[in-house]
Amino acid sequence: MRKQISFEDFNFKPIANWNGQGMLLTSGDFNTAHFNAMTVGWGSLGVMWGLPFVQVVVRPVRYTFQFIEKYDTFTVCAFSETYAPALHLLGNKSGRDGDKISESGLTPIPSLKVAAPGYEQAALILECKKLFWEDMDKEKFLDPRLEKKYPSKDYHRMYYGEILSIQGEDLYMA
Repeated sequence: MRKQISFEDFNFKPIANWNGQGMLLTSGDFNTAHFNAMTVGWGSLGVMWGLPFVQVVVRPVRYTFQFIEKYDTFTVCAFSETYAPALHLLGNKSGRDGDKISESGLTPIPSLKVAAPGYEQAALILECKKLFWEDMDKEKFLDPRLEKKYPSKDYHRMYYGEILSIQGEDLYMA
């Protein structure tokens, strides 16, 4: 059962969440049913400009890119291991090709403070408002391993979103 969590009481294990099965990024508008989701395995969470934030990265070739560009808000959700197949599907199939969210079996729900939806099955829902974006610049890579992540030269755009609401199960409580 999810409950509201203050940022001060929020307990998050970044390596386990980002580098495990990933998290679900969704942008768009629940009320108009115009949104898309993708699994993300790279990101960060912390404080920037004195505000709690989530940072996510999206390649311009991804269908979700047009949504996160158009809309001011997004959600980032974590799920129990039970939903690993759904997250795998949402990370590997494009929303351009059909209704992959319905195919995943996840149920979108309205968020409390943003237009983008959360999910009934989520163990954690972070509701965010975009603050800043920046394109990755290969000229700034200091380690040659980074360039190897971009064989198609499709560098990510980084988005920082202020966390406006945290809803989570007890394991996310400090």
